[in-house]
Amino acid sequence: MTTRARAAAVLLVLPLFLFLSSGEPAHGSAAVDFLGKTVNFLVLFGGLAFLLRKPLLAMFDKRALDVREAIRLAEEGKAEAGEKLREADAKMSGLEEEIRRMMDTADAVAEREKERIAGLAAEEVQRIKRFTQEEIDRLTKTGLQDLKAYTAEKATAAALERIRRKLTPADQTALIDKSIERLSAFHEKSGAC
Repeated sequence: MTTRARAAAVLLVLPLFLFLSSGEPAHGSAAVDFLGKTVNFLVLFGGLAFLLRKPLLAMFDKRALDVREAIRLAEEGKAEAGEKLREADAKMSGLEEEIRRMMDTADAVAEREKERIAGLAAEEVQRIKRFTQEEIDRLTKTGLQDLKAYTAEKATAAALERIRRKLTPADQTALIDKSIERLSAFHEKSGAC
């Protein structure tokens, strides 16, 4: 089993061990629930980042290599055009028309190469812009989710504070007495069965 497979297995099994109980009924608090969701979130996205890191890096490296190869080919084409021009000068130094024709050919080749390289560069710029826009969109979505979670947390805290302020000791005693009466009635019912 490779290290990557072991790590994936650990990431998949870890949440199961975090929430094993000793046979008690599940009466988790909001903090435990939040902690569980946070751990699940970290495990899920940490695992995805771990598993997708190498393929993404390989893809970006391949694309960079392709661009470098295209630039190298363009430079070779330009060097070949320059070499042909020098050979023509040496062979046809007396024939101006032939030189002019070969110059035009070399210029056309160089212009085509220039246009091809410019096209490749424009495509790369568009790809980078798309990638950047996707990253901005992703970060915006994440920021909005964080803002919603923060707002919910603050609203819950404000509601809890209002309840604490409005609940007097007399109200609290009445609620406790009422709960004790309900438990007694329930206990009597379950004992009668």
